[in-house]
Amino acid sequence: MDSFLDGLQLLARFDVIAALLIGSIGGVLVGAMPGVGAAVAIAIALPVTFSLEPIVGLTLLLGIYGSSMYGGAIPAILVNTPGTPVNALTTYDGYPMTKRGEARRALSLAYSASFIGAMLSIIALMLLAPVLARVAPMFGAREIFLAALLGIVLVVVTHRGQVLPAAILACLGIFLSTIGIEPSAYTQRFTFGQSWLQSGVDLIVVVLGLFAISQALVLLMDKDKRVALPHVEKVGFFTQMRDLWICKRIAAVASSFGVICGMIPGVGEFMSQFMSYSYAQRTSKTPEAFGKGNPEGIVASEAANNSVPAAAMIPLLALGIPGEELTAMMLAVFYVHNVVPGPRLFAQQMDFIYALYIGLFILNVIVVAFLFFSTRTLMKVMLIPNRFLGIMILTFSLIGIYTLRNSLTDVAVATAFGFFGFILKRLELPTSPIILGIVLGKLMEDRLRIAMARVREPWDFIDRPIAFVLFLMIVAAIAVQIWTVVRARRKGRTDG
Repeated sequence: MDSFLDGLQLLARFDVIAALLIGSIGGVLVGAMPGVGAAVAIAIALPVTFSLEPIVGLTLLLGIYGSSMYGGAIPAILVNTPGTPVNALTTYDGYPMTKRGEARRALSLAYSASFIGAMLSIIALMLLAPVLARVAPMFGAREIFLAALLGIVLVVVTHRGQVLPAAILACLGIFLSTIGIEPSAYTQRFTFGQSWLQSGVDLIVVVLGLFAISQALVLLMDKDKRVALPHVEKVGFFTQMRDLWICKRIAAVASSFGVICGMIPGVGEFMSQFMSYSYAQRTSKTPEAFGKGNPEGIVASEAANNSVPAAAMIPLLALGIPGEELTAMMLAVFYVHNVVPGPRLFAQQMDFIYALYIGLFILNVIVVAFLFFSTRTLMKVMLIPNRFLGIMILTFSLIGIYTLRNSLTDVAVATAFGFFGFILKRLELPTSPIILGIVLGKLMEDRLRIAMARVREPWDFIDRPIAFVLFLMIVAAIAVQIWTVVRARRKGRTDG
């Protein structure tokens, strides 16, 4: 209880409240702009957060992360264009409802399902916090290494149909993490005699290049969109809750899927959406209506994706292992301020943990209140031309990169990664494995060095219960992937 009250006191500051308001409302605006998304906004905001206190910077980023999906549902429902990638399933049933003249009800269901999913996720995490505080100290160097390796494996295998490219890009990220001066013997690795490579490849420079600059190039290359906005009546909060009550079972199950998938590194929103949408369709009395404007489809999609952000903070805070690119960006804020996520954070700074969870709770309340008054106004951000957005993103990205270290070299490196990210997006290949490879690669190397000091035989590495369980999970993930590939090939030969 004392930690909870200390967390409240930590949040009750003007700068923290301001960061929460700016992040939550800004996240909704960013989500409502197709082609931008939370990853781009967080990448641009990262350099700013380095000059702020950890709680202020993370509150700002959490606001963007937790609220962008609310805004992303608006264009997904009204104009059949998801504001963020994770709102794609919302278009299946949201847009058909709009064409039937039920745009208000579709938005109502999306807002309320998102709110309930987020609330259930935060409550679950706050109840799990004492358990995590007891479990976290059991993770030594070996366990954290294996957990990070499991994260890499899951990130790769969850990219169905793109496993090989995802593995190559993850290995590229791990390689990038090794560039620079080696920490134990102080020898240079892969610097090729270039002094600017001795400090390594900066994570923020890569993030801004791969996400912000590449997306700016995509927007600049595309034609300006022409959107016809439908008429939408004012959406009331109590109307939202009343509509959701009809689909309360779907909302509860979808939120549970989101919490579980959010806690597993490399899984995230897409898997939780797929599972919840499939469950809703299988158990529905009208499964044939899915994809044609079934309200249950909207509830399943939005409750699942909005219950992930709070859950995704679990591996980040407890073990220092990000589950996807957005939490990897937040990890950079911890490192800049010398706040080390992991067992000690849960054991010694529970007030900080509670402050983050309470902040997540408050930001969802702020977002719903904001949408209550401004949905019709928010619709107008969809009319902003793509090329104008591209110029703004490019400008802010380059300014942010230069202000990091006043280095034109960083600008050049980020621009190179921007073009590389642009090529990956045109080829429809994932960029997140690179970021996770950089973050987890460094973590794996550091923990492996510590762990090997106590290892005499290979079995010694997994001779503790948690390490052994993590090892079995890695083997199982790889075995399932191999079996899936073999079965697909056998089926292809049979069909042929």
